[in-house]
Amino acid sequence: MKNTYIDLFLIFAKIGAFTIGGGYAMIPLIEAELVNRKKWINKEEFADIIAISQSAPGLIAVNVSIFLGYRLKGVKGSITATLGSVLPSFLIILAIAMLFKDYSENPAINAMFKGIRPVVVALIAVPAVNMLKTFDLNYLSIIIVIVTILLISVAGISPVYVILAAIAVSVAHSVALTAKKRKRQ
Repeated sequence: MKNTYIDLFLIFAKIGAFTIGGGYAMIPLIEAELVNRKKWINKEEFADIIAISQSAPGLIAVNVSIFLGYRLKGVKGSITATLGSVLPSFLIILAIAMLFKDYSENPAINAMFKGIRPVVVALIAVPAVNMLKTFDLNYLSIIIVIVTILLISVAGISPVYVILAAIAVSVAHSVALTAKKRKRQ
């Protein structure tokens, strides 16, 4: 279970350099490296870190890097993992920005971007499917997933409000269960 700062940086740098599609597309690569290959954390811990990262403000890739780096190596690990995940992307985007202005009307470049889009959609869908596999699925959790999708995509309600409502309902439910348990005693 060796995980030096260099190992941590290189893994996140590799993920940052080879992920097209943003933070959500990084999730299956991070899982493959840290859960499956290196076995530094298990699937349940990874699912928890993803849930926390999605709930926290900011970019999910950066949040995941911060949480995983901290989980593995403390504050220095957070900094190392975050630098590893953002530095390659920053350098690649900088290079593209410098070159793109000259090639933005090139049909081959436009075709390349059109070809990448479906792959990005799939890369974003994979973590959702993998997270569903780790859940204790029951009718209530399936209903929550469906209602959440409808509230955000159809009704246009901000995910922030949906998350806050879920927290409020969960806390109220927990308080009610605790009160009911105390009454029985």
